[in-house]
Amino acid sequence: MSARPARTVVITGAAAGIGRRTALTLAGNGWTVGAFDLDETGLATLADEAGRLPGRILTGHLDVTDAAEFAERVDGFVAETGRLDAIVNNAGILLAGRFEEIDVAKQHREIDINTKGVVNGLHAAFAHLKATPGSVAVNLASASAIYGQAEIANYSATKFFVRGLTEALDIEWKRHGIRVAAIWPLYVQTAMTDDIKTGTTDRLGIKLGPQDVADAIVGAIDPPLPRRLAKQVHFTVGAQTRAMALGSRFSPAWLTRAVNKNLAGH
Repeated sequence: MSARPARTVVITGAAAGIGRRTALTLAGNGWTVGAFDLDETGLATLADEAGRLPGRILTGHLDVTDAAEFAERVDGFVAETGRLDAIVNNAGILLAGRFEEIDVAKQHREIDINTKGVVNGLHAAFAHLKATPGSVAVNLASASAIYGQAEIANYSATKFFVRGLTEALDIEWKRHGIRVAAIWPLYVQTAMTDDIKTGTTDRLGIKLGPQDVADAIVGAIDPPLPRRLAKQVHFTVGAQTRAMALGSRFSPAWLTRAVNKNLAGH
């Protein structure tokens, strides 16, 4: 009897932070990982670190805003591995500050990476996911998609986009055998938050690490049976996010707004 082929995953923003921890965790579980990023130095150290793991990590340059390059990278990865069990659209940037004080070109860049990057990834992966039974697309959303967040307004809006796209495609792609899931962390201690200071970081702190989110991603790729039966789409990370998501589900809109206003210190 031939051995089952290794499961495979493409991860964007894989050179550092959440993407790196996810790549190492899945490779540690025997997966073949396509780790892509603009940071080729970070990818080189990732490949070195992966040498001790049972799975493989294949690395490559990727600008997620370039749809043609995204398709080329995914097609090349599948040509080598023969399948695509999952894609993790993790790449993103975070700008903090008063909306009117942030350069509009930088805000456009944030929109391009956080939203168009996800669209490009889903398009590039679709045919390969469709051809692989039990496949899943995982998109990085955020607790800021529960209610619009002051001082990260543009970022928050991009995560509402990710939320809506995920919900819609989980319904639309069911006929193709593809699940689509979103991961909802609050602030995570990575390079992206090193210089971030907002009302919510002051009041809530930054309590999550990259491994917390990586574990949630792995849990979304292979959820336990009750979550599968419930067709769970959104996977919160950490007690703070779970409490905020649960509260918003049952509280009136005015109360949700008041809580978020208070957390932001406005």
